[in-house]
Amino acid sequence: MEGEGFYQRCKPYIAMISLQFGYAGMNIITKVSLNRGMSHYVLVVYRHAFATAAIAPFALVLERKVRPKMTFLMFMQIFVLGLLGPVIDQNLYYAGLKFTSPSYACAISNMLPAMTFVMALICRMEKVDMRKVRCIAKVIGTVVTVAGAMLMTLYKGEVINFFWSQYMHQPRNYAPAAGTNGSEDRDWVKGSIFLIIATLAWASFFILQAVALKRYSAQLSLTALVCFLGTLQSTAVAFVVEHKASVWSIGWDLNLLAAAYAGIVSSGIAYYVQGIVMKKRGPVFVTAFSPLMMIIVAIMGSFMLAEKIYLGGVIGAVLIVIGLYSVLWGKYKEHKEKETEIIIADGIKGSTENGRMATVMEGIEEENDIEMQNGEASKEPSTSACRNH
Repeated sequence: MEGEGFYQRCKPYIAMISLQFGYAGMNIITKVSLNRGMSHYVLVVYRHAFATAAIAPFALVLERKVRPKMTFLMFMQIFVLGLLGPVIDQNLYYAGLKFTSPSYACAISNMLPAMTFVMALICRMEKVDMRKVRCIAKVIGTVVTVAGAMLMTLYKGEVINFFWSQYMHQPRNYAPAAGTNGSEDRDWVKGSIFLIIATLAWASFFILQAVALKRYSAQLSLTALVCFLGTLQSTAVAFVVEHKASVWSIGWDLNLLAAAYAGIVSSGIAYYVQGIVMKKRGPVFVTAFSPLMMIIVAIMGSFMLAEKIYLGGVIGAVLIVIGLYSVLWGKYKEHKEKETEIIIADGIKGSTENGRMATVMEGIEEENDIEMQNGEASKEPSTSACRNH
């Protein structure tokens, strides 16, 4: 029983850490695919087409009896979710990834916990009482996490050569875009702006998803609808931007793998798992794990893309882990406090109900005693009357 309880407590952590590995793999694969010339607009369309095809059958079968009725307000929320996630976030993220690198894109994305935390405060999903240690831990952890991400971005330092670095070579299909230093700097700034806007849209997606889950509890169906509407919306965007029919061609190659992997793992499964965890722990808990992705990408990139790891990246990674631990500790304490409050409330409710039952039983007993006394009193005159006769 204790083992089961420990596993139940660990499940949200295991789920979110596993998702970061999935996101990291998506960053590496899509970076290579984009460098080979695939349009990121088309990649988004195929990605969510795969996600819809993977999730929709399960939603139709498993949630056919529990699916809530669709209202206009709920449809508009799902429509905006499709716009924020699949269209704005992913198109701009892929564009920024194309102009920068996977490690840099992940570093910018590490502003996600801070953005989500601020939005949750504005929407009153999170409360901050600076007199409590857990609230201080969440705030400091968020600041330290962002500082670590910025350090990885702005400070490089010396190159750190790991034991596997001498055996790593750039893959044959990995061809970074060539250009002058001036054009590369401009592209880097443009990519950074795209990534910041994408991260803001992604944080808004988490907040709105938390709101939508309160009204629409069928999580598989919600995921399928978001992916489906995202496919339609991103298709419309792709038709407006891309005018060549050749960009839509896809074969049995890395482009197909990138679309399928990103769709099934990073959209379908990720949206669903995030929804389950978010319903129990909130959007801040879900986004707190995103900095781990940058550490995973940096290590995977050094293996697969022969990317260099710098001293600033290592120091930043350490700060990110410290900040992440601080935020998660604060969220854990908050979760335990809520559980204690629920137990106390249930105990008070139970004792109140028991008190009411006791009062009712006492009232019934008093009524029975009065009736018995009245009955005895009515018998005494009749007995005396009989004696007189």
